Amino acid sequence: MNQINYQKELDKIIEGLSGAGEKSAPELFLHSCCAPCSSYVLEYLRGIFRITVFYYNPNISESGEYRKREAEQKRLIEAYNREGKGHPISVVEGDYNPMHFYQTVRGLENCPEGGERCFRCYELRLRETAKRAAEGGFAYFCTTLTISPLKNARKLNEIGQALGEEYGVAWLFSDFKKREGYKRSIELSRLHGLYRQDYCGCVYSRERS
Repeated sequence: MNQINYQKELDKIIEGLSGAGEKSAPELFLHSCCAPCSSYVLEYLRGIFRITVFYYNPNISESGEYRKREAEQKRLIEAYNREGKGHPISVVEGDYNPMHFYQTVRGLENCPEGGERCFRCYELRLRETAKRAAEGGFAYFCTTLTISPLKNARKLNEIGQALGEEYGVAWLFSDFKKREGYKRSIELSRLHGLYRQDYCGCVYSRERS
């Protein structure tokens, strides 16, 4: 089976959008797991898309941790908007209900990190993103999760593409860790003094971190 280069797929989409002005720039509904992961993605895409960040992460077990990451996400967006580069960035917060996550991964509690439990979590978050993107009339939806070396970009893109077809909204292919995207996210996190967590947020990954 041929390996898909998702960065090249993104390049093709961006090339087709080149020259879009302020009014014609397509709207992107971007799921974000946290400010550090979104830092490079927003820097990269804000000149091409009108982005609404969707902060939806019911996988985060502790409410204090959730709120800390949420506050950092909003702080980063405010900083980017003050810079005045690219299109203004909006943010929407999803419902925070960890029980949705626990119900989704029930029976997979002891699954190895990066396995089926994580794939169920991807689908949970991306389904809500696709649903809201369709309801809001967005041209594309996507996630920042592919920037992480610990996340399965192939699986994320497969899930996203399938959900895009189900909800009738285009999935924006990505592998944001490519072209030193992950390295740039670390640099931007330092620049903006962002809180960088050392686990994805769920109780199972914390136990293994």
